[in-house]
Amino acid sequence: MLLPEPPDLSFSTLRRRYRSGELLPSALMREICERIEAAARPEIWIGRVALPDLLAQAALLDAALHADAADVFEKFPLFGLPFAVKDNIDVAAMATTAACPAYAYVPAASAQVVERLQAAGAILIGKTNLDQFATGLVGTRSPYGAVRNAVDMDYVSGGSSSGSAVAVALRLVSFALGTDTAGSGRVPAGFNGIVGLKPSRGLVSMRGVVPACRSLDCVSVFAASVPDAWRVLQCAAAYDDADPYSRRVSMAGVRQRGYRIGVPDALEFFGDALAEAAFSKEIARIASLPNVEIVPIPFAPFAEAANLLYQGPWVAERRAAIGDLFDQQPEAMDPVVRDVVGNAARFNAVDAFRAQYRLADLRRSAERSMATIDMLVVPTAPTMPTIAAVAADPVRRNSELGYYTNFVNFFDQAALAIPASPRTDGLPAGITLIGACGTDHMLAAAAIAIGAAPGERKPAAPDDVRPLAADPLPFNEPTVSLAVVGAHLEGQPLAWQLLERGARKSASTATAAAYRLYALPDTTPPKPGLARVANGGMAIAVEVWELPLRHFGSFVADVPAPLGIGSVELADGRIVKGFICEPSALDGAQDISAHGGWRAYLASR
Repeated sequence: MLLPEPPDLSFSTLRRRYRSGELLPSALMREICERIEAAARPEIWIGRVALPDLLAQAALLDAALHADAADVFEKFPLFGLPFAVKDNIDVAAMATTAACPAYAYVPAASAQVVERLQAAGAILIGKTNLDQFATGLVGTRSPYGAVRNAVDMDYVSGGSSSGSAVAVALRLVSFALGTDTAGSGRVPAGFNGIVGLKPSRGLVSMRGVVPACRSLDCVSVFAASVPDAWRVLQCAAAYDDADPYSRRVSMAGVRQRGYRIGVPDALEFFGDALAEAAFSKEIARIASLPNVEIVPIPFAPFAEAANLLYQGPWVAERRAAIGDLFDQQPEAMDPVVRDVVGNAARFNAVDAFRAQYRLADLRRSAERSMATIDMLVVPTAPTMPTIAAVAADPVRRNSELGYYTNFVNFFDQAALAIPASPRTDGLPAGITLIGACGTDHMLAAAAIAIGAAPGERKPAAPDDVRPLAADPLPFNEPTVSLAVVGAHLEGQPLAWQLLERGARKSASTATAAAYRLYALPDTTPPKPGLARVANGGMAIAVEVWELPLRHFGSFVADVPAPLGIGSVELADGRIVKGFICEPSALDGAQDISAHGGWRAYLASR
């Protein structure tokens, strides 16, 4: 049975309604509870926050909105947004079950990621169902019931983050957290027509999360749009010294000159012709976009690594995560999950090392291919089975769904699943953008740039926040302040050299009143020369950019004579690195200092 599209809970819509006074968080909480009851989908939830507690959280936000409506969205970037978390993520005073009642415990503290989202103003609605112990990609392996698809309830929702994805797709919450080891943050997104953001491992703390494979896991984000998912990641991402797998991930810059996109040289859809047609249609549409090149890459290393996850000794890591329950109460586990985890007994330490060696070989092969492209694009899943088909053959059907996902965390990659051209039978289809560790911002910006054919998806960009490409994560590395004066200014022809290195503008300002600016002849694109003078100097407009220190050398190497990088004094007295010019190049050059800056000079022409 196909269901009607639910009401809108997008970030931009709720922010607009809050800002206009049309809605208060407390009123929305009552509405959310009514929506959940009306949806009549109890299998989505394992635990719910009671309405009085929701209203208590909302009352604080109501008061903040009344007291400081102008600044409240800066203080609380997720102000009043309802969200849910997968029930392998701790919430203080709520049971964590991992979809196994015999395993349940009540944590004293929330997971760090939950604390960060609540501090940003989001309101927790409840905890969602999952494939038990996050072992599965189908969403049916739970004593709390199989989570049915949001579009057609005869089909699987995908797993293991099944309840989180369906809660977002049915617009019972604005966003939800899942976890991702083998595709659990991506497959459910593809099956329910939403976005699934799987960040680089270590970017979001895993403290307070029940692991599946601790060395591979990461928290993922489900949302209705890429910008919404990105806003959540901006609030969730933070280095956590108490999490041994947390790390400071350096971000790649966003692409400015188009995309070179890899696709598998051999595609597999397990006989699903409609899924194959949907992917072919989407790739053809992307290939028709300007400045996009589609190239095939060898997929065999990716596919072999995907098989290692369940057919190799990493299944023992799942056994380690479950602890004594497997030995003491095996009957308490889902039979399929118990059989999967039981395969750990097949492997010994020698097998584990041999598998690590093989994985290193496969990773190196994959890295060679990825070095030739900006990103890899694959179907989010190769086929979409019904619940009945999974019940008839649970292991094989589940295994098929990981064909394009299992390798990603093995290869330390970032991934972003987005809706794509739908199947001709009306079911959702999705593609996943995959890049190296630290390409999270690039992938999100690329998803917006690639866009969709008119009418296939709603526009994703909110109308009241900065464009996503100009809104990166905070730096996690040393930077250099660089003053630019001409062709590298924002929007000018060479700004891409900064943006693609992950630089971002921090200020528009001026030099000290000690400089002259000259239009250099015979330069392509046209460039000015900045020179410090002993007398007759003036302030010249500049921009200050923060450039990752690791890219400073390559940037300087690209600066052509007669320009160079030296030290420039700003109007506030700071000394920063900046563009300077060889004195000999200024002989006969036009003095344009009177214009006050390069942009004003260009406008005068």
